[in-house]
Amino acid sequence: MEQQYKIAVLGPIPYDHITTSRGQVIVKYGCATHPAIGLAKLLEDIGTVIPVTHIRKSDAAAVENLFKAYPNIDCRALHSYADQGDVIQLRFVDQNNRLEKQTAFMPPIRPNDLADAMDADVFVCVPISDYEVPLDTLQYIKANKKPGALCIFDAHGPTTAVTTTGDRLRRFWVERDMWLPFIDVLKMNIEEAGCSWFQKEYEAEDLQQEYQELSEEQRRSFAHHALENGVKALYITLDSRGAMLYHKQNGAKQETFIPSVKVQEVIDTTGCGDSFAGGLAFGLLEDREDYVKAAQYANALGARRTQGTTFDVFLSLDKTNELIRQNYLDQSRV
Repeated sequence: MEQQYKIAVLGPIPYDHITTSRGQVIVKYGCATHPAIGLAKLLEDIGTVIPVTHIRKSDAAAVENLFKAYPNIDCRALHSYADQGDVIQLRFVDQNNRLEKQTAFMPPIRPNDLADAMDADVFVCVPISDYEVPLDTLQYIKANKKPGALCIFDAHGPTTAVTTTGDRLRRFWVERDMWLPFIDVLKMNIEEAGCSWFQKEYEAEDLQQEYQELSEEQRRSFAHHALENGVKALYITLDSRGAMLYHKQNGAKQETFIPSVKVQEVIDTTGCGDSFAGGLAFGLLEDREDYVKAAQYANALGARRTQGTTFDVFLSLDKTNELIRQNYLDQSRV
C-alpha cells in the first residue's frame, strides 16, 4: 500500500459504564472509538481516519485528547454543536450477553455532518441504536461518494431500540428492504440476523425470546435475499467460532466460513463487532472484492479487541499481518 487512503467511521462515541462478567468495572468512550483507533494503527503513514459523530460539549476535550495519540485521526467531524451524546450502562451476564441501559442520546448523523468526510474511500457505519445513522444519510452517501467508494453497515443499529425507560432492546428490522440497496457490505451477528429475517406472521407464543434463532438454511435464505437487493457481501459473525461470508462471484452466490483468530483468554468483548467492521474496511481498500481477506483483518481486529480494556490492544499493520499469517497459515490472504 503506497497511496493515502481515507476511511470515515460513522457512529456514536458513547460514554460507557461497563461491568464485565467477572465484576470488573470499566469507564471509557466506546463504539466508534474502537474501529477508529484500530484503523489508525493499520493506516499509519498510509491513510487517515475521520470519525463522524455527535458528542456532548463536556466530552469534547476528552475525546479529542484520546484521539490525539493517533496523528492520522482527523477530528474535524466530531460535532458538539447540539451538545448531545450517548451515555450507556452495560452489565455483562456472561462473555457474550449483556443488559443495557441508555441515559443520554446523540442526534442522528445527517448529510450536513459529512462535509469533511465525503472524499473517503470507505464509509464504516457502526450505529448501536436505530436512529443514529438514518436511511437518508446512507442514500446521501451512495449518491455523492466518489467512484469506487464502499459503504459498510453494521446491523446493530436498526435491530436495537431504546425505550422510554432507557432499556436497549432488540427489534425486528421490519424496514430492512428500504435500506439494502444503499449498503455495499452488511455486517451483523447471529442475534441481529434473527431480527433481520422473519416470518409473515407469528403465533403469540412463538414470540417469547428477544430474537428468533435462524437455522443455517434460514441464514442462507436471508443472505440470498440481501444479495438480490443490492448488498455485495453479507457477513454474519458466529460468536467465537468465526464468520460466515455470503457474496456473488461471477453471478453465482457463494458462501464461505472464515474461522476466528484464536485467543487464549477473553478479557473484554466490548467493541468487538465495531472493530470487526473496521477490519473489513481496511481489508477492502486494495481489492474491493477480496471478501475473505477482509474477513481475516476483521477477525484479527475483533480478536485483539478482547485482549484488554484499553486501546493498546490494537497492533500495527506489520504485527497484524503476522497475526493473520500465524492463525490462517496457508489460507492467509496477506
